[in-house]
This record gives sequence, structure tokens and C-alpha cells, in this order.
Amino acid sequence: MKININNGLLQFFNVDHGACALLTLPTPRRNKHVLVDCGHSADYRGAPWYPAEHLLSIGIKHLDLLIVTNFDEDHVSGLPNLVENGISVGSILGNPTVPPEAIEHLKSEDGMGNGIRVIVNSLADRRAKGKPQTPPNIPSLKLSWFWNPWPHWETENNLSLVAHLSIHGFNFLFTGDMERDGFENLLRYQPFASLMRSVDVLVAPHHGRANGKCKTLFDEHGCKPALIVISDSAKQYQSQETVPYYNSKARGIRNFRGNGPRYVLTTRSDDHFYFSFEGDKCFVR
Repeated sequence: MKININNGLLQFFNVDHGACALLTLPTPRRNKHVLVDCGHSADYRGAPWYPAEHLLSIGIKHLDLLIVTNFDEDHVSGLPNLVENGISVGSILGNPTVPPEAIEHLKSEDGMGNGIRVIVNSLADRRAKGKPQTPPNIPSLKLSWFWNPWPHWETENNLSLVAHLSIHGFNFLFTGDMERDGFENLLRYQPFASLMRSVDVLVAPHHGRANGKCKTLFDEHGCKPALIVISDSAKQYQSQETVPYYNSKARGIRNFRGNGPRYVLTTRSDDHFYFSFEGDKCFVR
């Protein structure tokens, strides 16, 4: 099914217990593409689903930016297929304090998946070539990112990158696998805390798991998004037991796919969905 890009399109994909979202923004020269995480599905409607194959199916052979919110396999499991299909990546944005050697160290206990190996090799190669991983300037996108510094923080989840994407003035907060204590530490940083009241769509920390639920985000910093998104196609680790709580913290939207008001969308129950930017409005379908 062809989806009109209009003034921009942000697609969320149903990728197992992982994450993957694609932002497409038109510019006078060509469309710009930002991939936020690169998870894949081993069995989507009876067959594997990979970001690369989707990108190629709509004519995308280059990503201007890849944002990796967490150096964990479920966030990058689709990367080997991306490489195999020859899709190039302009720059990679992850927690800038975590060098490739530290990623290897962090993965030494649980083992390193193929996607993480691709990230480690790519970051090491880019560093050796002196190529700074500086995100490009894209019209209609204001990007800011925040992190807890390694090695002061050693817990892998709390080394997630939190990315704030303001798209045509609509604010999306991608939180990776951040846990409560890591999130609370970030909220001590005033420039980050001051953004919370403006968040329109919050991607729930740690796939909606209870250890990512940060009450101070809502109760003390005034976060009241229109929608909260949980990226987790399979119900694992009580990952969606928090839906009633998050329902109470969102403003909600009146209509989603012809149904009544919704406060939380999950890839598990809602499959792929997307935000379309049309004029000065944003629609979710």
C-alpha cells in the first residue's frame, strides 16, 4: 500500500521485541531519511520482515541518519541485512560517550549478536577514518539528544540515547531502554527537563516495561503527551502491563482507524502505524 509522504511521514514498524521507525521528510533536492533503530521481525505474517527490504521496496538506498537508542541486539538486529542490501548510512548517532570497545565489554556477558557486531565494526571504522558522526541538518526537523555518560554509568539500558525529534513543531521523544533511575538522572539536566511539557508523542522507555516507568516525568515535570507508544510486538517481561498507567498519563486522540479515543498505541496490538504531517496538522493512522 502506497502512503503519501505529504509534508513528512514517521512510520513505526512491528518488529518483535525491538524497535524501528522511519522518518521521511521532503526537501527541494530529495527526500531525507532518518531511521530510528533497526530491529527486524523473524515472523511477520508468516515471513521475516527487514527494514532494508522495506526501504528498497519504496526506492530508498541511502539513510541520512541512523539513530541507535540502545546498543542492544533488538534495536539493531536488522543491520546485517541493511549492509547485505547495500543501503548506505550517512551518519550514526548513539550515546557518544560509549566507544566501540565499551560496547564489546558491555556485551561480553550475554554475547554479541550480529547486529551489534555491525555497529561495533562500523563505529570503529568511522573513528579510524576520522569521520565525525554529526547528524545532518534537515529542514523541518529539530533534533536534540541526551545521555548518561559512560563509564560513570555502566548499566547498558541507562546508557540509552534519548532522542527528541521536533517534526514540523510536533515533538516525539524516543527513550530507548532507559530505566527509571537513568531517566531521573537526565531530568536533573534543565535543558532536557524543560522539553517534557512539549512532548506530543512519548515512546515508552524499555518497551513499556515497569522498570522504565518514571513517575516524576509526569508528576513533577508536566509531561502530558497526546499519545504514548509502546514498541513491543510480543508480550514479554510484563512489557505491556503498564498500559493502564500510561493510559492515565496521555491526553488521547479522538479517533484512530475509525474507533474511539486512544491514549496508548502498541505495535503488538496496532501493528505498523504512522504519523503523517499535512500542512500544520499531524495525523496518526
